[in-house]
Amino acid sequence: MEIESDPTHQESKRTNKTHQTPIPTQQASDRLPDLPHEIIAEILTRLPVKSLLQFRSVCKSWLSLISNPHFVKSHLSLAYKSDDYTHRRLVLSCVRPHFDLKSCSLGSILNDQSDTAVDLDYPLRAPHNSVWIVGSCNGLVCIAIEEDGVFLWNPTTRKSNRLPDSGVQMRYGCFIIYGFGYDLCNDDYKVVVIFCVLRSGGSYETEVKVYSLRTDTWRRIGDFCHGIPLNDSGRYASGSLHWSASGVQGSSYSWDIVSLDLVNEVYGKVVLPNFGEGRFDSTLEILRGCLCVLCNFPGTRSDIWVMKEYGQTESWTKLFSIPHITNLWGYEDSTLLYLSRNGEVLLQLGPRLILCNPKDATYKNIVIHNLLAWLEAHIYVESLVSPNARNVIQREHQ
Repeated sequence: MEIESDPTHQESKRTNKTHQTPIPTQQASDRLPDLPHEIIAEILTRLPVKSLLQFRSVCKSWLSLISNPHFVKSHLSLAYKSDDYTHRRLVLSCVRPHFDLKSCSLGSILNDQSDTAVDLDYPLRAPHNSVWIVGSCNGLVCIAIEEDGVFLWNPTTRKSNRLPDSGVQMRYGCFIIYGFGYDLCNDDYKVVVIFCVLRSGGSYETEVKVYSLRTDTWRRIGDFCHGIPLNDSGRYASGSLHWSASGVQGSSYSWDIVSLDLVNEVYGKVVLPNFGEGRFDSTLEILRGCLCVLCNFPGTRSDIWVMKEYGQTESWTKLFSIPHITNLWGYEDSTLLYLSRNGEVLLQLGPRLILCNPKDATYKNIVIHNLLAWLEAHIYVESLVSPNARNVIQREHQ
């Protein structure tokens, strides 16, 4: 007969145990102490989005916390403040061997480390569907597929939202220009579409509509009447979208920056500084959230001007000049992408990425593996922001 089956012996064992000092198990000694909710939230806001997506499965309280709109905004704010580029990536539109979108780390590029472009799983991804990057804002990327399917898409969470049809019919001689930005006052993301038709004699007609994520609808607003917009996409800064626009002043053409305030949806003009004498090609860009103009004087130099305080004409400042480098400048689609904390400038010059140091006019060609031919690059910050209208509506009740 086995001893363990003897009730008397079992009772004896229980009695003896009551007089023994309990020995902590390894599991109990290694267990972390319970932390206050505020401390947990503070820790989680500093983690990458991909980790947070996994941590939603830890428990219901973590799922509720990570899904809370206040947490999403706090996480986004810290991502923008970070100077180590951890939360920033490049999205690039490729054309060979087929249409595609790829992504790579901004930190690897700026820290002089090679990187490999990874494929992105975006909506309606297909080899023969052209894809156009409209812009990015707070982790959301707006893309147009074949010019008639517009999506708000978060590349990090892989969530997307197809916008309803704008209701404007394409016709002969018409071209489309988009813009994407954030209405801070109404906590709303908006997409602007400009349908422009050129007429004989240089005249043109426009029809402008605005999509609101909060209402999930399009509305027509005042026509674009400040010249012909030149940018493929509007540039977002300080709550407004901006386009380069050409007009006619007497017998000569003018170049202006036209703004559209996303709160009251009113147009305006940004007063420009004196960029200097001589002929130059100008490109409107955004640099660290500020309006920026790249003035390329062919064969001489390129000046970079920044409006440090939005709306303040006197705050236009020439940051630096980059001397002309043989066989480097001359691409018509030169684009400023980023200004690093040590003053280096990341540029797209035609089909090349260049990291330039304006202090000594040196530059490095950026090599990204698994990338053949590409057209454009945009920088986005990794975030938990949702592209879906129903999530915006739910915030009103929380």
